[in-house]
Amino acid sequence: MHAAASSGLRVAAAVSLLVLASAARGPAAPAPRTATPVHVPRVDSRLLDWLAPGGQGTVAGFAGSFQRVRLETTDGRPLAWTRFGRLGRFRVTFRAPNPGRYGLRVVAGAARAPAGVLTVRAVVLDAVGDITFAEQVGPALASHGAAYPWLRVAGLLRSADVTVGNLETSVSARGTAQVKEYTFRGPPQALRPMAELAGFDALTLANNHSGDFGAEALLDTVRHVHAAGIEPFGAGVDVAAARRPAVVEAGGLKIAFLGYSDVNPAGFNATASTPGTAKADASSITADVRAARRRGAVVVCFMHWGVEKEAQPGVRQQQLAAACLNAGARVVLGAHPHVLGRVSRPERRSVVAWTLGNFVFPSVGASARTAILQLHLAADGVRGFRLLPVTIDGFRPEPFTRTRR
Repeated sequence: MHAAASSGLRVAAAVSLLVLASAARGPAAPAPRTATPVHVPRVDSRLLDWLAPGGQGTVAGFAGSFQRVRLETTDGRPLAWTRFGRLGRFRVTFRAPNPGRYGLRVVAGAARAPAGVLTVRAVVLDAVGDITFAEQVGPALASHGAAYPWLRVAGLLRSADVTVGNLETSVSARGTAQVKEYTFRGPPQALRPMAELAGFDALTLANNHSGDFGAEALLDTVRHVHAAGIEPFGAGVDVAAARRPAVVEAGGLKIAFLGYSDVNPAGFNATASTPGTAKADASSITADVRAARRRGAVVVCFMHWGVEKEAQPGVRQQQLAAACLNAGARVVLGAHPHVLGRVSRPERRSVVAWTLGNFVFPSVGASARTAILQLHLAADGVRGFRLLPVTIDGFRPEPFTRTRR
């Protein structure tokens, strides 16, 4: 082979694979949700990263003088291509194919360079119901520590890629109890184990208890949740903030959480100039879901609705769920009845859980029988789901086993 031809075929072996994915969770600290670029002379073929089906990933590197670089699987299936940038650098953004394990390579002219191994699987999202730090929970936290409620379920929750729940309590040392039958409040230190031990990523505050100690305590709750490493949603300094989604990325997939309450004590609703929670209003829901969809996200609506102790959805719940789904949401989660309800599959890629029941909440009888809803998500919505049975011992959830009967 002539030297000139050989020179034209040279491709630098420096290829970096950036995959926007969530790393596995460690036992003591919340894992980072996205990988950082790996700049090495070559990509080790044993390097294993993952994306959700339809999740977005990026391969970057150096291609010399070639005008075009293609990313493909090692069996020749093209994924994406790009022209090189300054100094021969290239960056190829692609969408992951269907579930499986793929070798990747970049092709420049007639030359090829390995670009690592990619696993494609669904994002695992765990969703749970009501969580409070009040009533019997508060004294137990003081006696046994903030991790005490989570010890029996932490490993199960932490094994998911994303975990979400309903924080049905004010978290603050400030404020005045509002005039209502039940007022819930807990200490900020109770939140840290939720992130570090149980792996929570997002919490809805759109309910009838986050404002129990007034606007000052509500804003403290928002700040304390965020400071613990968890994304709050459904409440904020004004209505725009309350309706703003919390976006969590996993497997190259953006998941947008929106929270709304249809159970609204006087003064709880956020306005244009006052703090509060997001009111469940069909027109607002439609606008918010559509805006999140334009950002390329899978949208999850967490609704506070229904009647206490009533597992079956009423007409109002069905109307609000329809507003979410018609606007493009793929998941609708419900809370407030304090009992576990059924899960519906209105469309092939969508799910409605009418009421998730209690979780860390004083419970007896029917309210002590609950579950973790585990969803498998891809860019096109819900690929599958299952309910993991849980029983509540006093207020502590634990996975259900037949030996406990």
